[in-house]
Amino acid sequence: MIDDNKQELILIRITGEDRPGLTSSFTAILAKYGVTILDIGQADIHNTLSLGILFQAEEKFAGFIMKELLFKATSLNVAVRFYPVTKDEYRDWVGLQGKNRYILTVMGRKLSAKQISAVTQIISDQGLNIDAIRRLTGRIPLDENKENTRACIEFSVRGTPNNRPAMQSDLLKLTSELEMDYSFQLDNMYRRMRRLICFDMDSTLIETEVIDELAIRAGVGDQVKAITARAMRGEIDFKESFTERVALLKGLDVSVMKEIAENLPITEGVERLMFVLKKYGYKVAILSGGFTYFGNYLKQRFGFDYVYANDLEIKDDKLTGRYCGQIVDGPRKAELLKLIAQVENVDIAQTIAVGDGVNDLPMLGEAGLGIAFHAKPKVVANAEQSINTIGLDGVLYFLGFKDSYLEEEGML
Repeated sequence: MIDDNKQELILIRITGEDRPGLTSSFTAILAKYGVTILDIGQADIHNTLSLGILFQAEEKFAGFIMKELLFKATSLNVAVRFYPVTKDEYRDWVGLQGKNRYILTVMGRKLSAKQISAVTQIISDQGLNIDAIRRLTGRIPLDENKENTRACIEFSVRGTPNNRPAMQSDLLKLTSELEMDYSFQLDNMYRRMRRLICFDMDSTLIETEVIDELAIRAGVGDQVKAITARAMRGEIDFKESFTERVALLKGLDVSVMKEIAENLPITEGVERLMFVLKKYGYKVAILSGGFTYFGNYLKQRFGFDYVYANDLEIKDDKLTGRYCGQIVDGPRKAELLKLIAQVENVDIAQTIAVGDGVNDLPMLGEAGLGIAFHAKPKVVANAEQSINTIGLDGVLYFLGFKDSYLEEEGML
């Protein structure tokens, strides 16, 4: 039995140009002396290696180990540094195990030092420590004019925020000042096992409000658009506004609906997002204050599993200005989210909701992860996550997907 008092704890840090076999070369030396690896981490940034190993070795071998490691580093043209670690320091480090861990995701069309500096200052001010940083997006092109460019990095942080509401407020402020998006999530098993995602349709999956498109064909576009805008901002009751708007569509020929559906402006990133979600087995729903006809069109095109929206009453191939059944408003969306989760045997913490209007807030609040997408100011202010700078496929980064994984699967 090894005497713990005759053991040394040593941290080594190896840096230099990365190439195959470096890690193997150094761990082979450690293996020769039968050391115990207590912690190990490696990162590669632009072909530059940073490798850290904390190990426990018998005191009588420590000098020989360091000498061999130093010779190996010299022969491989990399740098190695040694740091003794006391047993008390190690016990303190072990004691941190189980403390809260969070994932802070930051993204935009591009990311600057100013943005990263501001975000990391907030992390520091909240008493959190950054354990790891990784880039989720592919290698960023220098051509800033390239379409659909995006940059995303993920911070793994440990600790408990000193003031989480203040932290959320500070991050929210940065989104408008520095043109970036963020997500701050507890890093638990639910974050890694999301199974159900529910989307609003109008101004989320599509870049328009269908009722406005119908109104334009009916010659009442300005009237309906004004009512829609007030409803989405939360200035008037959704049910009341919905009834008023539908009444103005009376007499419109149903053939118009097919023409609108076939020309819907699909939001950037929807096709990529849906391909990935379906590939990895997510259940996907549309919960919309819009109309079932258009939701079913998107269902057929992209493979949504559920569509809940509103049905327009039709007689003699004309809209009557009335609707059928229960209105899908804010509270109803939240109810449907919970209902689908029960049907699919999914914990509510494994659900995601994405929307832009005030009537989406109940389901955003109910879901395990609520995301405001290119949303109205009131929605952004009340949602813990938001996307305003890139397309809807930005949701994938909040779920931890890396572009490199998707490239391997032929999804990019």
